[in-house]
Amino acid sequence: MTSKFVRVLFIVLAFMMAFPSQSLGASSPGKHGKGEGWIKRIVKHMTVEEKVGQVFIIHVYGKTAEDPAYEQTNIKQKRGAKNFVEAIGKYHLGGVIYFNWTDNIGISVNKAQVNKLSNDIQKAAMKQRMPIPLFVSTDQEGGVVARVTEPGTVFPGNMALAAAQSADYAKQSASIMGLELKSLGINLNFAPDLDVNVNPNNPVIGVRSFSENPDVVSRLGVAQVKGYQEQNMMATAKHFPGHGDTDVDSHSGLPIINHDLKTLNEVDLKPFKAAIHSGIDAIMTGHLVVPALDDSGMPATLSKPILTGLLREKMKFKGLIITDSLGMSGANIVPPDRVPVEAFKAGADILLNPPDVDVAYNGLLNAVKSGEISAKRLDQSVARILKAKMKRGLFHQPYVKPDAISQIGLPENLQKAENMTDQSITMIKNENHTLPIQQGDKVLVTGPSLGKPLELASALKGKGLTASGFATAASPTAAEIASAVHQMAGKDLVVVTAYTANTNSAQQNLVKALQAAGKPVVLASMRNPYDIMALPDVTANILTYGNQNVSVRSLAKALAGEISPGGKLPITIPGKYPFGFGLSY
Repeated sequence: MTSKFVRVLFIVLAFMMAFPSQSLGASSPGKHGKGEGWIKRIVKHMTVEEKVGQVFIIHVYGKTAEDPAYEQTNIKQKRGAKNFVEAIGKYHLGGVIYFNWTDNIGISVNKAQVNKLSNDIQKAAMKQRMPIPLFVSTDQEGGVVARVTEPGTVFPGNMALAAAQSADYAKQSASIMGLELKSLGINLNFAPDLDVNVNPNNPVIGVRSFSENPDVVSRLGVAQVKGYQEQNMMATAKHFPGHGDTDVDSHSGLPIINHDLKTLNEVDLKPFKAAIHSGIDAIMTGHLVVPALDDSGMPATLSKPILTGLLREKMKFKGLIITDSLGMSGANIVPPDRVPVEAFKAGADILLNPPDVDVAYNGLLNAVKSGEISAKRLDQSVARILKAKMKRGLFHQPYVKPDAISQIGLPENLQKAENMTDQSITMIKNENHTLPIQQGDKVLVTGPSLGKPLELASALKGKGLTASGFATAASPTAAEIASAVHQMAGKDLVVVTAYTANTNSAQQNLVKALQAAGKPVVLASMRNPYDIMALPDVTANILTYGNQNVSVRSLAKALAGEISPGGKLPITIPGKYPFGFGLSY
């Protein structure tokens, strides 16, 4: 069979899948069919190399599909090719993932650039022998993990939405993020995060989780799934079987979750069960050892008892199983060429972001050619991938119109995000009615630059208050602490913009030095809400759950008394404040 004939056949089949009403014959998918027959035909005509390529999603550096500025970077960073187009042709890729640090998306998003990049790489995919559209993916959880920011719509994040106590907000935020991602040509989002954050010392999840309460996580998580998928955006629940109770970051280590089966079922797995029931497209694995589910010491990503035995068979999940990034330390407990093989054998369908594309691709290809991975097993995953692409309309329309970017950052959506953020601000301590700040009070705003002290001071000045700002390093130096104390002279109170101060002794030293100066100290927790565990004697504590500009603006409103803090704690602060606690003016 000639290559040209196969390509023509494939295009015809793709058309028939996209437009089943135009298909002829009794074997067409029909109104209620899922197109399995057509998918089987496509899989049958794919080479082994093309099938193996479909299971990989990789990152490539560059602003364009053939960006000459990044050719050497891509080679040095083991992308296996000089640019997107070359990688697609060489490895028959199933998808790509965009990051800010790969310059695919700028910190301030260039809407036209990302839209064109997506269309150009889809064109490259559709020019291949087997023209299969790409998954174009990213991590857009909202809050502290968001690749698309201003001028797009920025949200305060999952824990803030839970503090606002609104599943409707969760759905709205996902729907708007889904709309904006689709406008950029992104069709697969690695969100929502369904981890149940029960550990105050969790270094990687924290405010990315909705709550410590599995029912809250389930309710708001399902709302986000519906919001994404109503925009035809593929949603991905993560990190299975649950990354909420760990004090180790799987980017740099291998966490162990020591929950028993009862706790796993009642806490960690509950939101994933709800997501499966709601029709989630994909589930991402966590690089986590869970002895109660698999006592071999293998992380979930490489565990057949967890991915196949539990998720696929016991929980009846029929969608895509996607690994977390294979470049993370938690996955690399076997040789690099074996990581993708073991993950695939465990039950993963998509292998995300291997650190060395050529090693990973050839490792899996050799395992298939040697018979270690059967042709049937490979075909199962490829069929699921093609089915997901068909379900989300990628065969019908892999491209996005350039003028779609007009839907990004719509004024009404920016206002919705601001309203949500306003209602998420949570005050848990306010001695002597220190807040709101009174007109005439002189205020120093200081803290690590990550906490946005200069931006907050500017926002307060914009509200007619007398405020000055001083930013320190993430871990304030002795000289910076001394300077902050010196600047307190003549001030009536100080606001410290803490950023995970509960685990940062230098930030704690800053607060204690300011307290010793004898003025009221307001602790503004700009990320995790647990800071007061280490600093219980501050005068007041107000929480934003994130350091986004929208969060800074809402915090300024609350400090100035324009709004009354209405948020309620979605977590317990051990020994201090219960779940659901929150003060108002």
